[in-house]
Amino acid sequence: MSVDLTYRDRTAILTLSRPDALNALNFGMIESISEALDAVARSGSRALVITGAGERAFCAGADITELTGRTLSAQKAGAELGQSVFSKLDTLPMPSIAAISGFALGGGCELALSCSFRLATPRARFGLPEVKLGLIPGYGGTQRLPRLVGESRALEIILTGRMVSAEEALAIGLVNRLVEGDLLEAAVAFAVELGGFSLVASGLAREAVRRSMDCPLHEGLQTEADLSTLAYQTADADEGMAAFLEKRPPVFKDC
Repeated sequence: MSVDLTYRDRTAILTLSRPDALNALNFGMIESISEALDAVARSGSRALVITGAGERAFCAGADITELTGRTLSAQKAGAELGQSVFSKLDTLPMPSIAAISGFALGGGCELALSCSFRLATPRARFGLPEVKLGLIPGYGGTQRLPRLVGESRALEIILTGRMVSAEEALAIGLVNRLVEGDLLEAAVAFAVELGGFSLVASGLAREAVRRSMDCPLHEGLQTEADLSTLAYQTADADEGMAAFLEKRPPVFKDC
């Protein structure tokens, strides 16, 4: 199997499992990721961790052997497939965490960019090196990287095709946290922390932030007001406020 899906502590763990190929993405693997994300959405998990098998790479990018000699329509369909699968992470009912050790290049970097959060070891390396092949990113890199690190930094990374160290990635906001110890343990612990809150509330917050990227401030504020008002109508909001007043931990039911 090129993708393994397991569950632990109400956390789904999706492992890219082609370590002999540095977990490079072929089209069959992208389809498997899509099926796994559908299963996660139905699973009742409270968070998703995506990682790569082995220590050398999270994912070293697309499998280049599949990308040559294809028609224009096939190339466009391939880009749209990758974009649609990675975009599923936005619509999952739970947040997602990329746990990155080693290389996260090309499509692998784009997969990490699609997650809600990114945790990395100090030896992680990031990049969108498509320009070195006479190409540009096709799975969302030109859209998501500027939203994280700003237009100028994103252009410099994309147009040079250089690798970004874990330390630089943390400094520019590409990575949320660096992990010195066991990466998967840290990612699951973070997932458990996130999963302790109402999935309804976290989903509404993710939606508000996501919409803010595509609209002027006044429209974003209106979206926030609408979604905040909606949050007040949930049973979890009633429980959260009651628990606060009663000085006890809340018991959220995600409704």
